[in-house]
Amino acid sequence: MLDLTYETPKPKVIQGAKHDWELVIGMEVHAQVSSKSKLFSGASTKFGAEPNSNVAFVDAGMPGMLPVINEFCVAQAVRTGLGLKAEIHLNSAFDRKNYFYPDLPQGYQISQLYHPIVGEGEVLVEMGDGRARLVRIERIHLEQDAGKSIHDMDPALSFVDLNRTGVALMEIVSRPDIRGPEEAAAYLAKLRQIMLYLGTCDGNMQNGNLRADVNVSVCRPGAYEMYQETQDFSHLGTRCEIKNMNSMRFIQAAIDFEARRQIGILEAGGSIEQETRLYDPDRNETRSMRSKEEAHDYRYFPDPDLLPLEIEQAWVDDIAAHLPELPDAKKARFMGDFGLSDYDASVLTADLASAHFFESAALASGEGKLAANWIINELFGRLKKDERGIEDSPISPDRIAQIVKLIRSDTISGKIAKDVFEKSYTQDRDPDQIVEAEGLKQVTDTGEIEAAVDEIIAANPDQVEKAKANPKLAGWFVGQVMKATGGKANPKAVNEIVTAKLGL
Repeated sequence: MLDLTYETPKPKVIQGAKHDWELVIGMEVHAQVSSKSKLFSGASTKFGAEPNSNVAFVDAGMPGMLPVINEFCVAQAVRTGLGLKAEIHLNSAFDRKNYFYPDLPQGYQISQLYHPIVGEGEVLVEMGDGRARLVRIERIHLEQDAGKSIHDMDPALSFVDLNRTGVALMEIVSRPDIRGPEEAAAYLAKLRQIMLYLGTCDGNMQNGNLRADVNVSVCRPGAYEMYQETQDFSHLGTRCEIKNMNSMRFIQAAIDFEARRQIGILEAGGSIEQETRLYDPDRNETRSMRSKEEAHDYRYFPDPDLLPLEIEQAWVDDIAAHLPELPDAKKARFMGDFGLSDYDASVLTADLASAHFFESAALASGEGKLAANWIINELFGRLKKDERGIEDSPISPDRIAQIVKLIRSDTISGKIAKDVFEKSYTQDRDPDQIVEAEGLKQVTDTGEIEAAVDEIIAANPDQVEKAKANPKLAGWFVGQVMKATGGKANPKAVNEIVTAKLGL
């Protein structure tokens, strides 16, 4: 288990002109289910296809077409719920959410409001320095995605692409437990990480496969504690929903702007209207999209074409038995098995590919901590410079392991190892072969090192006297020996012999 200190959420306090205010945030995260076909049809979910090419009759709302539920999408929702330690409902049902928009050909969205497939769960959000808190999940429900309206292809016309219509979404609804912009971003990042490990959502925010509606309200200090005691949402102030956020940075900026906007209205004697708003990143502001006086104004009713969804506990248990190791468990294991720090383990488990790369290198080298250092400090830095991901690394885990073993066996020094890494990375060469072919093996013969030290001491009597007066200057001799041996002398042996020869 991770050694974390659990904290009650601490609010971000914003100073208004008259009062201090606190932020309260809840999020509705829309995660596209990773599946080859849609929730109620066999149409492809492939991104980037020609407009309106991945559309079945049922997606297009053709008369008489009946939806047929995709079992794999249901399993993905269950898998996500289990990953969030949530209650799985063996009985759930689909509803029709009625609204009219050009990219919704049916005139309604099939969703789950009253009987979602996943109930209450939790997400552990780490805030650094060993601190963490729990954000409660209210529910996860399955629903159809809508299509896409395109307004920038013609000055007088709008176009509709229905490829995304009917793609399965998981809507993950949190409790209002998030207390600041940074926490909101950290919560979404953790959700994304868990789903990537589970393989239930690809987390691609740029393509809209993961996006969030952010509910923001402000209240006076102490009001949140009153809500916790009474569960009366009126203590939290009137919330406004910022729709379709698909950037961690923009989420933080939008929350900050919206909070200050609401504070300004309240301190001027006004009131907040519950509404849906959009964030404009160019102007760094939110603007009104539509009023939303009631939380549910879509005339929900049970979908008459779909029977209630019933699943068996044995099926759920089988899914649970085959869950992969999740981020928190993997991080704890890396810290325990390989002696990694909290920071190093967090970096290496941030994504599954990095975790697999590290573990392969650590096991092959037998030196987890040193392998972690080389991957984090050398490899990740170089990959970032080259704008590459770990999946495209020119150097393999086995070659990182070779470098680590060469250092541990004193075959090469850390400085030479950097040159070996560079050549292996850029020239696709084996580290062992590089060392052998270029004569890079470290000089460990103390007699040879001692001769080099004697020669430099004899040639620099003035420097000897200075070093005896100030032992810190002995490093000059070490540097000269390393230079004389082409950097191949064992630095530890050089230090020991220089110190002895100078009588320090």
